[in-house]
Amino acid sequence: MRKGIRLRLQTTITLLVCLVVALVLLCVYVMYSIEVSEQTRKGLEQRAVAIARTAAYTPLVYEALDGKVEPKEVQTYAEHVRRINGVEFVVVMNMQGIRLSHPDPAQIGKHFRGGDEVSALHGQETISIADGSLGRSIRAFEPIFNANGKQVGAVAVGVSIGTLMTAISDNKWILYWGIALGALLGTIGAVLLARQFKRLMFGLEPRQIARLLEERSAMLQSAKEGILSVDSRFQITLANAEASRLIGAAGDSEADERRFREFLRSLQMERALAGEPLKDVEVAANGHMLLVNVEPIQVNGQTEGAIATFRDMTEISRLMERLSGISMYADTLRAQTHEFMNKLHIMMGLLHMKQYDRLETYIRSIVPSLQMEAGTVREQIKDPIVAGFLIGKLSRARELHVRMILKEDALLPEAADPQVAYELVTIVGNLLENAMEASRQSIEPVIELGFDYNDEELAITVNDNGIGIPDELVERMYEQGFSTKGHDRGVGLYLVRRSIAKLGGDIRVISYENSGTIFELTIPYSIKRGD
Repeated sequence: MRKGIRLRLQTTITLLVCLVVALVLLCVYVMYSIEVSEQTRKGLEQRAVAIARTAAYTPLVYEALDGKVEPKEVQTYAEHVRRINGVEFVVVMNMQGIRLSHPDPAQIGKHFRGGDEVSALHGQETISIADGSLGRSIRAFEPIFNANGKQVGAVAVGVSIGTLMTAISDNKWILYWGIALGALLGTIGAVLLARQFKRLMFGLEPRQIARLLEERSAMLQSAKEGILSVDSRFQITLANAEASRLIGAAGDSEADERRFREFLRSLQMERALAGEPLKDVEVAANGHMLLVNVEPIQVNGQTEGAIATFRDMTEISRLMERLSGISMYADTLRAQTHEFMNKLHIMMGLLHMKQYDRLETYIRSIVPSLQMEAGTVREQIKDPIVAGFLIGKLSRARELHVRMILKEDALLPEAADPQVAYELVTIVGNLLENAMEASRQSIEPVIELGFDYNDEELAITVNDNGIGIPDELVERMYEQGFSTKGHDRGVGLYLVRRSIAKLGGDIRVISYENSGTIFELTIPYSIKRGD
């Protein structure tokens, strides 16, 4: 089966507007044609009546009907009036309907034809359309009275129907020109309107717009992030399925509206509507901790609304745990690879110089130290996740020429909850990175790490010999985004404080100018019991 012809949007709009214009012009033509015809007919009738009245009140006419003037003079007068006024006929008749004048002299003395003269011979002014000796015509009748007020006859003035049609056609030319001009302007307007509409729709056809709308809807509904949009009047214009789930909208329109409103108030969306974006704001809703970003919607430089995207912090935490594990593994491999390459270069140099005895001694010295280092970590750190992480950090420290020491009395039992191990990796990892960066400014950079477990409580200390932290920065260093190291920094200590708060612990900082910094942490810690 053949598909129907699909017209472009611009063509469709042009044709529809042209059709509307044509229908309007047709209606105008019909109405004005009727009005023009009526007004033309009335004009001719009034003209005929005026001529008839003039003739009826002419002394020559009523004196001729009284017998005081020769009848032939009436014929001469009537023909003169007929010619100068351009009418079909001017007929003067007596009370018996006998003509005293006529364009055709042979009709003089004969009875007036048509039968519509009766009312005029009884003293009434009338207008009619009837057939006579000269054909069909519009007739105006006027009774004639003598000087004594006695009716002595009537006068009939006629305009042929052909003359009426000619007059109507002449008067319609202006209507034709008006319709033609209206059609031209309407067509031009239709084309311009269609082009403008097409431009506003970015050149897309309706079926393309429909497909884009379906794709947009599917994309928004399948997004793992909650998406919520409001207009400039704070009315909700969009809320996808994930947003409804996270906020707790269950299908009750009034309750859902209330929940959305409460959520929007907690977001301070009015700031976004004022043009200020919000980045990584943590908001509690429906038992979830959400990480929210809000951006104002700008149209032609004006803020027309705002859109918020948010996701459950639990899912983000899981993702961060996976990423931190991968990052830790990558850092460990990079550090060990770098360290191994350095040792290979040393061995290659000794081999090239044929210093075989020294080469053997060097190999015997490095193998036990590496084994002893890994063995020490495994012996003191019972949690395999944290142990693997610290082995990688030791390699990272050697790569940065920083001496990292795990205290001899450090002991970390394996946690009962694996989630705690991931939080420890976040805490210790960020503190060690900061310590390495701070201590590298010392002549002999040293970092000490200690773990002390006692009665369901774990104490962690990280000590460096760096430049210290100024007192005025201690209170602000946990703020997200705050850093003295440049742009896109200031996340590590924020994550440390968040993880400690999540575990229900405390953190204390002791810092001395140009002497180093000590971070002391305590957290509740339940260990894994044997089966």
